[in-house]
Amino acid sequence: MSTLHAERHLPTGQLVQVRLGNLTEEDTDAIVNAANELLLNGAGVAGAILRRGGDIIQDECDAYTEAHGPVPTGRAVATGAGALAARYVIHAVGPIWDGGQRHEPELLRSAIRSSLEIASELGLASVAFPAISSGIFGFPKGQCAQVFLETLPAFFAEQPGSSVREVRLTNIDQETTEIFAQALRALE
Repeated sequence: MSTLHAERHLPTGQLVQVRLGNLTEEDTDAIVNAANELLLNGAGVAGAILRRGGDIIQDECDAYTEAHGPVPTGRAVATGAGALAARYVIHAVGPIWDGGQRHEPELLRSAIRSSLEIASELGLASVAFPAISSGIFGFPKGQCAQVFLETLPAFFAEQPGSSVREVRLTNIDQETTEIFAQALRALE
């Protein structure tokens, strides 16, 4: 189980938590996968989700891309969660870091928003995110945390009817967790 490192209620009432632990063990309604455009789940967070949730998740991803093509960077799609505790996996395609010159912060913001929109459309109350794009995609962790903690309050202020009441920012490594915890504590 994950451990709580920081939490804060947003002015709109949602609880945001920073947690250290294995995202695949979170018992939220959905977990977010840091996906690639082809929804191939082999390494990092995606690989961990597939190993724990089972091949059914990859089968659903393959069916989606076969029917609709690749998922554009900055967008997300949902599948079932197989054997995971969550009911859904929301596959968010974050940007590959290229020095910030290719609109990476805006694309990350879009991936977060798209994930929250899907969670709201599904009527979900809780969702757990990893630090999308900050692993093998190279997005600087501090900037990633900043984008998350700007995007979450803005989304809920614009979508007061969202069903989402709890957002967990769950990462498996201490460094990322502490960076996100510090950013959440600094949130005004």
